[in-house]
Amino acid sequence: MNVLRFTDLIAQGQVAGRRVFIRADLNVPLDEAGRITEDTRIRASVPCIEMALKAGAAVMVTSHLGRPTEGEFKPEDSLAPVARRLGELLGRDVPLRTDWVDGVDVQPGQVVLLENCRLNKGEKKNDETLARKMAALCDIFVHDAFGTAHRAEASTYGIAQFAKVACAGPLLAAEIDAITRALAEPKRPLVAIVAGSKVSTKLTILQSLARKVDQLIVGGGIANTFMQAAGLPIGKSLAEPDLVGEARAVMDAMQARGAAVPIPVDVVVAKAFKADATATVKAATDVAEDDLILDIGPQTAAMLAQQLQAAGTIVWNGPVGVFEFEAFSKGTETLARAIAASKAFSIAGGGDTLAAIAKYGIEKDVGYISTGGGAFLEVLEGKQLPAFEILARRAAG
Repeated sequence: MNVLRFTDLIAQGQVAGRRVFIRADLNVPLDEAGRITEDTRIRASVPCIEMALKAGAAVMVTSHLGRPTEGEFKPEDSLAPVARRLGELLGRDVPLRTDWVDGVDVQPGQVVLLENCRLNKGEKKNDETLARKMAALCDIFVHDAFGTAHRAEASTYGIAQFAKVACAGPLLAAEIDAITRALAEPKRPLVAIVAGSKVSTKLTILQSLARKVDQLIVGGGIANTFMQAAGLPIGKSLAEPDLVGEARAVMDAMQARGAAVPIPVDVVVAKAFKADATATVKAATDVAEDDLILDIGPQTAAMLAQQLQAAGTIVWNGPVGVFEFEAFSKGTETLARAIAASKAFSIAGGGDTLAAIAKYGIEKDVGYISTGGGAFLEVLEGKQLPAFEILARRAAG
């Protein structure tokens, strides 16, 4: 994908003295007292800001925070805690500007944070008047918020349409490169792990990947529906019987290409969905009517780990069992460690996936960890993300 990159503009000396507007993803969790409880996204946004400051730009940064009502300011919607944390990380004062759409006073070498962009009327609907006003604030627009790349809003799409120059920041560029490497130009075999509670929430992803991948590993409640499609008993496990036909169609589509959806040969079951429930390993053919399948069994995990070891590229979205409960975490741990040990290029995304990566401490062993949940899923669905589309269009002139 051909997009203009902020790093290229800096290398060409086109940033000094310019007004740079960075759309970052600073949407961090806050506690009831308004304190930041986890600051990964803020830390991830710092390199782009520092890059712009070092290049001598006048820097404006904005982000959404939560789901505020447009035009109605409430203290809990303010980016004030983010401004403080950003200031600590940058080692300088970061003033927070409100009512900024009609003009921002910022000089080269300075950085200001513009209040929650979702408070602006017309933001969500990509209002053209608002987008043009934002574009008029800057010489260069930098999109560095992959988590919002699937939304065509005024601060993500409209401004890129009307700004003098629109480019991808380092975070967004890294996502584009990783996605291209994993899905557009993958080293084979390409193995995808798609897990979650329901087939219905991931059906389009499964259908899209079924046309591309060599192995499609399903886990969680999704695997139960696929087990039903394969004629196996699942007891009282979470499943969607009405989607058995769709699951079978995915399996058939894969088989027609000489690819496969590996079905569990053994599972870990319990009589109740509880952390202290007794875990029992059973053959997939022996699941009782009152059993709940809560994890893949050791034999299945070992078989899948072997496939991951032989992979050229791995795409991972979702744990394969109830990994939050220790007794039902072994399947996810086995696969996580196999991904970490594999020579394949791996890309992982989704909240539960990131939690599993953190739990097993394999951050440094995964090729690329995507920070954009919804955007990552839409890429897996084969959708063209609005942010990618407009930046590619602007790069093409």
